[in-house]
Amino acid sequence: MQRLTQRSLAARVRRLAAIGAAPGDSDDERLAKATLTLAATLMATLAVVWVATYWSLGLWRSGAIPFAYQLATVAGLVVFARTKRVEVFRSTQLAMMLALPFLLQASLGGFRVSSAVALWAFTAPLGALLFEGVRRSTPWFGAFVAVAVALGVLEPHLNGEGRVPVSIVVAFFVLNVLGVSTTVYLLLRYFIGERARILDALSAERERSERLLLNVLPATIAQRLKESPGVIADSFDSVTVLFADIVGFTAYAEALPAGDVVAVLNRLFSTFDELSDRHGLEKIKTIGDAYMVVAGLPVARPDHAVAIAEMALDLRDEVERFRDETGSALAIRVGVSSGPVVAGVIGQRKFSYDVWGDTVNTASRMEAHGIADHIQVTHDVYERLRDRYEFRAREIVEVKGKGPMATYLLLGRRA
Repeated sequence: MQRLTQRSLAARVRRLAAIGAAPGDSDDERLAKATLTLAATLMATLAVVWVATYWSLGLWRSGAIPFAYQLATVAGLVVFARTKRVEVFRSTQLAMMLALPFLLQASLGGFRVSSAVALWAFTAPLGALLFEGVRRSTPWFGAFVAVAVALGVLEPHLNGEGRVPVSIVVAFFVLNVLGVSTTVYLLLRYFIGERARILDALSAERERSERLLLNVLPATIAQRLKESPGVIADSFDSVTVLFADIVGFTAYAEALPAGDVVAVLNRLFSTFDELSDRHGLEKIKTIGDAYMVVAGLPVARPDHAVAIAEMALDLRDEVERFRDETGSALAIRVGVSSGPVVAGVIGQRKFSYDVWGDTVNTASRMEAHGIADHIQVTHDVYERLRDRYEFRAREIVEVKGKGPMATYLLLGRRA
């Protein structure tokens, strides 16, 4: 029951704090508005004690000062809730927080008789610090110091409205000290707690954005882009490019619902991604049911051809395993080429890390002119790998845009 009551109270406080929030407000603006609303509400509520006590003693003028603050605060909150405009409400609240405690102290006859009620004026520079920032809070603190000093100078000349019993003076000393310190503590606790919550949410959002960025760009490229958001382009003298295409997928997909089509591609390409990570390769993109991956960038490595050969053989095994499990007629056709490329980031809103050059075009042609369930490579790749892998030479292949080329089929690893 107690926990339920606490949750209900917390919910009401949140609703009250949000009365001035507008849809377009930033997190900082919402927090400043909420803290101001709660501060004004808390102080207006506590003012009941002073109003009731002073009026019960017949000090009508003195009691009218905190009562006027209550009325002005209620009216200000109503207007603030309707307009969502904080400037006027904030300025009037800070002005009343600063001026009214000093006026009440002067009305009662000075620091001692008023139980140093001017301590409440310190909430004005504190509020300015929370609501308006460091620079704009300085004049408010200066005004607080100046008025406090002036009131001290005028202390001998102040005549109180009437006599206040010693017991009330002592009790109000305690109330003023506890009231100001409790108000300051609660507001700072709320402000710092909400700021921590906002920062945690921003940190989580930043981590989520970081993960999304790393899903699009290599880690080293993402870091360079964050440090210098200009053009990112690099030349690599020697990399190996792999294109893979799932043969028969179009006909296979025609018999499936859309969700199943995406599920199949997701299963296959997720497995391909795991293999790419395992072999230390850089996935460039997928186009329909085609998959492109490169070894040797964005960080150069001397064994790039070997890494791609291992990837190609594993791709063939995975598609064969999928075919056996599902009874489908799917196969994979792979093309591989080695050589120089240019790589870089393109786009402004949707970044893409891509690779260009004759090596890329040749790898694409190796795939397009290849054979299902086989890995076709160029003569250069064959020369790099002939000592570690088994190959079979094909007849001269007429490659679009390249003319007749000697190509080879990668069969497997040497025993």
